Amino acid sequence: MSTGNPVNLWQSAEHVRDYMERADLISHRGEGEAALLEFIPAATRRMLDLGTGDGRLLALARSAHPETEAVAIDFSPAMLQAARKRFAGDSRVRVVDHNMDSSLPPLGSFDAVISSFAIHHLVHERKRALYREVFGLLNPGGVFCNLEHVSSPSARLHEEFLLRIGFTVETEDPSNKLLDFETQLGWLREIGFADVDCQWKWRELALLVGVHR
Repeated sequence: MSTGNPVNLWQSAEHVRDYMERADLISHRGEGEAALLEFIPAATRRMLDLGTGDGRLLALARSAHPETEAVAIDFSPAMLQAARKRFAGDSRVRVVDHNMDSSLPPLGSFDAVISSFAIHHLVHERKRALYREVFGLLNPGGVFCNLEHVSSPSARLHEEFLLRIGFTVETEDPSNKLLDFETQLGWLREIGFADVDCQWKWRELALLVGVHR
């Protein structure tokens, strides 16, 4: 469970293909996504998806909020291609090529910022900086919903989680830079988010939510 490893394999088409073959099989993923959708405000008119991948989560969110405009960010060529294909012909969705290792580009303001299993690929210092950037992008009353892969409190629990999703310590993604959810909730509170909580959790999958007041 390395926390400082800068490895990130998500620009590899082979790595993306392997993930996409497994994506729908991730245990309890649908529960986490459904929980996230509950926290997107009904009045949302503009949303941002960080690390959109093929656009799966954003498509779910826009099904519930069809009148929204959206920006989707990713840096993997294969994922960007898939996202652009998914949202082809939808002028309300803008897909942006950006590596979140760097500060976010000018994007405007949002009522909801969402993310799914992406931010844990950043080193911890960048995670924290990104959370601060997100706070600055949100309108008053806006929400940040991060469905995230977090660390387990013990090596045994980490190994059990990996087995549940079809991996071992030897075969887990070296791009992962996992961090406990308590630390991340603390960061959100320090930055100024209100109503911060872990709103859903199954083993190493957790939904972290905070509101801009």
